[in-house]
Amino acid sequence: MEIGPGSTAIVSGATHGIGRATARALAGRGAAVGLIARNRGEVEALAEELPRAVALPADVADPAATQEAVEGFVVKAGQLDLLVANAGLAHTAPFTELEPDKAEEMVQVNFIGTLNQIRAGLPRMLDRGRGHIVIVSSAAALRGFPWTAVYGATKAAQKTFAEALRHELSGTGVSLSTVMPGSVTTDLHSHERGRMPDWWRRGEKIGPEQVAEAIVDAVAHDRREVHVPKSVRLLGLNSLAPAAVDRLLALLRGGSAAPRRY
Repeated sequence: MEIGPGSTAIVSGATHGIGRATARALAGRGAAVGLIARNRGEVEALAEELPRAVALPADVADPAATQEAVEGFVVKAGQLDLLVANAGLAHTAPFTELEPDKAEEMVQVNFIGTLNQIRAGLPRMLDRGRGHIVIVSSAAALRGFPWTAVYGATKAAQKTFAEALRHELSGTGVSLSTVMPGSVTTDLHSHERGRMPDWWRRGEKIGPEQVAEAIVDAVAHDRREVHVPKSVRLLGLNSLAPAAVDRLLALLRGGSAAPRRY
């Protein structure tokens, strides 16, 4: 599905990082874009910057608020062609030190929030027999990293859900792509940057604009999965050769990425 004038899209987590870059990329192609984010002031400011943008202040962890946001956009825009489920957050710490409320918040926003968004938007697409969903997962869905046990689990849940749903949507005219970025220069860890593990600090960071372009390409070519950068795909070998992947990560990211040996 090509994005251009006449297209409509909703992007969650729209005020920062990948979400903001994606909203700009879609608006730059002429699409009307609904912007979902929790901070009303920030999302309204972004909507003023972009042509044909609609501010949709909502917490994706709240199913009623998410439903209202999606329905409000459809009323204004007339239809929904694309839904980019991007909203997410991270709390990085050893599991034994991770506060239970922080763990639950990641589950609610990263995974349940994805379900809420798709539950709200998918029926609109099915009614028209046309549409595309993008789920922004993570490289952490392919191989778990120390101090990100819960975050990685939410991303793996997104990936598995997306795989199944793409098959379920066969023949409906609605498709789905899963995007798995590596380390991105966003605000995801801005609240905890001073205590991030060594393996994270040593990793190469990519810009959110690169992920946004990959999202647009995935929609245009109906790609099942997209890895950004492409080297992220190598983490998929973890299911076949975990010891080899551990050795590779220890070489590239340092011993903190794979402290336990087989």
